[in-house]
Amino acid sequence: MDKEADLFDLICHVAFDQIPLTRKARASNVKKRNYFTKYGAGARAVMENLLDKYADEGIDNIETLDILKLKPFDTFGSITEIVRSFGGKMQYLQAVKELEEEIYRMAV
Repeated sequence: MDKEADLFDLICHVAFDQIPLTRKARASNVKKRNYFTKYGAGARAVMENLLDKYADEGIDNIETLDILKLKPFDTFGSITEIVRSFGGKMQYLQAVKELEEEIYRMAV
């Protein structure tokens, strides 16, 4: 199996004989759908970088607020400032959840 494939895709491959996508391919699909246009500039930059982190490292790393302490997020401000660009903590967490749904959305 390809170590660049998402665990979700590996499970689908084993269970349903589907060809697994790489995390980079999933991230590329999200970018092609212009998903981030609904966010303001600051929030959009955070979301684009979260998607890049997913492509490089997997889904687990984007699900925690601690990721906002790391590069390149530290250049966007403090965790509080970043979360505020989404309207608050709940909105930020909802945005991450929606990003995950978008990552795993099947192409139509």
